[in-house]
Amino acid sequence: MKRVCVVGAGAIGSLFAGHLGQVAEVSVLTRRAEHARALRRGLRVSGKSNLRTRIAAAADTPGALPPPELVIIACKATQLETVAAELEGHFPGAVVMTVQNGLGAEEIVARHGDWPIISAVTFMSGVRHGDAHVEYELDTETWMGPYSGTRTDPAVVREVAELIVASGLKARAFDDLLPAQWSKLIFNAAVNTVAATTGLPHVAAFAERERPEDLGHVVHELMAEGVRVAAALGIELYEDPWEMNVRAVRRGETAAAAGAYAHLPSMLEDVLHRRPTEVDFIAGAIVREAERAGVPVPLTATLWRLVRGREASWALDRPRAEAVPA
Repeated sequence: MKRVCVVGAGAIGSLFAGHLGQVAEVSVLTRRAEHARALRRGLRVSGKSNLRTRIAAAADTPGALPPPELVIIACKATQLETVAAELEGHFPGAVVMTVQNGLGAEEIVARHGDWPIISAVTFMSGVRHGDAHVEYELDTETWMGPYSGTRTDPAVVREVAELIVASGLKARAFDDLLPAQWSKLIFNAAVNTVAATTGLPHVAAFAERERPEDLGHVVHELMAEGVRVAAALGIELYEDPWEMNVRAVRRGETAAAAGAYAHLPSMLEDVLHRRPTEVDFIAGAIVREAERAGVPVPLTATLWRLVRGREASWALDRPRAEAVPA
């Protein structure tokens, strides 16, 4: 595949576009015309990579872009319905890859077109410094597999993974992504909701369970609830979410020792910027699947509702009433 369209040029989309532009003709679909104009002057990636990429085409409407062979939809899950509707009727010969957090992205996209769909989840992350500059922070893998709701050839998934690896990113193809997808879902549901409610980045406290008051007890139980749901659904996890958490914390400690800043989970970033979070697609998805499987998940449900409550609180922001003298 030599023609790729990246839909959404946030941190993840920019990382894909910046790297794939080294080995393919890359176009980018943005929400804003000024963002597209900035990308047409080139995209810079710093951090784990140091490169400047020529973007072949960038626009805020799909009709203004050349037909791609591969479409990578890298918007937030909260924006996916709008984005998929915009793509409807376009790029009929393309394979579409979703890389949203949580569950349900593929079903949303499939409602708007009969493209072959690749399911993917990514662990890489970056920091967007402007419309045409992204810093590559975590150089970890993207996992992908054929979406079970379409007849996506596993060989196509392997071809896309090879292209991503050739670009300098990390990727792994699976014949069945579901075990890996659920491993990340459970990891994400715990780490993101705890970060969003506490305001803590993903630091050592997330893995500490020595004392009764340690935060790691909450993280561990959240993950245990998710594991019980997966087991009830007959899903054998690819990795243990708790071990994923421990490894990620250790990587963070190593990075901190080298002077790097602590990783902010995406839901915490959304909360800090008062943007709608993806909690319905992550923790909310586990709650819905738990109800279907008849498995109680009281802690996951509580954290889901607390994050939704924090979102609701932003509408109440107003100047405080002046204090009345006693």
